[in-house]
Amino acid sequence: MNVSTMSSTPVWRASLALALVTLLGFGLLYSLAGAGLGRVLFPHQANGSLIERDGQVIGSSLVAQPFADDRYFQSRPSAASYSVMGLAGSNQARTNPDLRARIDEARAAVAAREGVTPADVPSDLVTQSGGGIDPHLSPAAVQIQIARVARVRGLPVGEVEQVVAEHTEGRQFGLLGAPRVNVLELNLALDARGKPE
Repeated sequence: MNVSTMSSTPVWRASLALALVTLLGFGLLYSLAGAGLGRVLFPHQANGSLIERDGQVIGSSLVAQPFADDRYFQSRPSAASYSVMGLAGSNQARTNPDLRARIDEARAAVAAREGVTPADVPSDLVTQSGGGIDPHLSPAAVQIQIARVARVRGLPVGEVEQVVAEHTEGRQFGLLGAPRVNVLELNLALDARGKPE
C-alpha cells in the first residue's frame, strides 16, 4: 500500500469534519442562538422596532418616512427614496457642483417653507444621511419647524415645543452621539394630542 495514500485519508476526514463543525456550529447554531437570544432579550428591536396605530403597522422607529403635509415635521432628505431595499447615500463628493446645486436648492426651499433665512437652515434638513433612511433630526432642525407645525395644526407654539422636548433624546449613555429627535415618533405624538383636521 502506498504511504502517501494512507496519510492523505485522515487529512481529508479531519478537513471535512472541521468544515462541518464550522458550518453547522458557527454558521447555523451560533446564528440561531444569537437570533433567539435577541428575540428574548429585545423583542421589540428584534422585530424591526415597528410602530402600530389602530392595530396597523405604520412604520418603524428605525426608518425615516417622507411627510409631505405641512402639519408634520419633515424628515431628513433620502437618497434612497426612503426605501430600506435601496439604502444609500448620494455618494457625491463635497466638491461636486451637482451636490452643491441640490443643497442650495433644498436650503432655499426649506428657508421659504419655514420662514427663515437660508443661513439658518440646519444641514440635516438639506443633506442625506449615509444610509438614506436616518429617522432622526437634530433638535435645531426640529426647532425651525415648530412655528409652521403649530400654525397649521392650530396649536400654541409652547405646546408643540413641549412635545418636541418630550421626544428629544439625549446622548447615548450620556456621552455618545448627539441629541436627536425621532421624526415619526414626534409626528405620532402630535397626532395623539389632537388629530389634525
